[in-house]
Amino acid sequence: MQHNDFHSLGLPAGILSTLDSIGFVTPTPIQAASIPPLLEGRDLLGAAETGTGKTAAFALPILARLSANHKRAAARSCRALVLAPTRELAIQINENFRTFSKGMRISTACIFGGVGQNPQVQALSRGVDVLVATPGRLLDLLGQGHLTLGTLEIFVLDEADRMLDMGFIHDVKRVIAVLPRVRHSMFFSATFPDEVVDLANRLLHEPVHVTVAKSGTTAERIDQSVIFAETAEKYVLLERYIAENDVSRALVFTRTKHGANRLAEKLEKAGIGAAAIHGNKSQTARQRALEGFRDGSLRVLVATDIAARGIDIDDISHVINFELPNIPESYVHRIGRTARAGASGTAVSFCTHEERPFLRDIEKLIRQTVPKHERYAGTMEAQAPEIVYGRGMKPGQKPGQRGSARPAHGARSTPPGAARTSRHPAARRSDGNRRPR
Repeated sequence: MQHNDFHSLGLPAGILSTLDSIGFVTPTPIQAASIPPLLEGRDLLGAAETGTGKTAAFALPILARLSANHKRAAARSCRALVLAPTRELAIQINENFRTFSKGMRISTACIFGGVGQNPQVQALSRGVDVLVATPGRLLDLLGQGHLTLGTLEIFVLDEADRMLDMGFIHDVKRVIAVLPRVRHSMFFSATFPDEVVDLANRLLHEPVHVTVAKSGTTAERIDQSVIFAETAEKYVLLERYIAENDVSRALVFTRTKHGANRLAEKLEKAGIGAAAIHGNKSQTARQRALEGFRDGSLRVLVATDIAARGIDIDDISHVINFELPNIPESYVHRIGRTARAGASGTAVSFCTHEERPFLRDIEKLIRQTVPKHERYAGTMEAQAPEIVYGRGMKPGQKPGQRGSARPAHGARSTPPGAARTSRHPAARRSDGNRRPR
């Protein structure tokens, strides 16, 4: 059954009125597919990227269920828990809940690290209906006795693959271990490495599988290209690219925090409004940078993979990979920051000889060749011959080096995007048929 508007999904009248007032008319594919089974109380496994509308896909059914049962959350407890990997994403999810619950007697709270815990403790002391949290701060408050999860009704794990990438998977398992056995669970991930598969199988009971895009593929509306350049050329190339193209709002990725700071400073000196965002920045600085990026006072936001995960801005015109990621799945997440909300976008990657193995792993994952940028082809080293990496060589290792050399920090010892993306929770279904892709 096709659902062309929210009124056909079975949501209560109060929520529909709110959606009408904020201009939510047509559900996205994941919303149309997820809301009806969630309203029925089914567990759900969603294969979806950020930007597909998945927050509303789980928030609206949660609010419908909580409002149908007027009981209040007990002190130091919550009725629904949403676990998110970053502070920024947690804040945005909480804001969405507050927007959707206008006119409803629903309380929400958001807890995350990097700030004092006292206001968060005070909010929990009264009990909340919906709690949005990052894993570390949640475990801290659980351990201190400021929160209990024994009466939890609904649990959502959002962006499970990023939990794994950021090293939070063990914290997530600790949280799941203290959840009540009977609960309504939802699980969302863009990619499905083995540990995420195992986690989904532990968490969900006969889930409905919802897939809105093939796992490991990139959006059709994104114009992708690569420019080959030496490391020393990249700074000048970036300034030139921004000057010569219609770059209204660009998210630029580096692999390191230091690199992000240095690049933002260089852009500022060149007269291009820019700021860096990464894990070493204070919460105040991160929020200030995001606000400047949203209101247009900053044209460029330079970010690391972890920091950028919580960025949810619809009108990013360009994603620029100043440095290619050494984990190919991160490329999919990066460029998914553009072409949001039905718009088109541009993703351009700068690639050195040393980064060519990363590019090959990315192309293998997305099942397509990233074309060379025509304007800049031949101006850098685009015509340089491909480096052939012999057996036992690692990304970043040059010909002539011994194959036993250790990979750079953060690189995988096995080819990324191969076995780690081949398994999926659906593979363990009894029917053995379709896998979310």
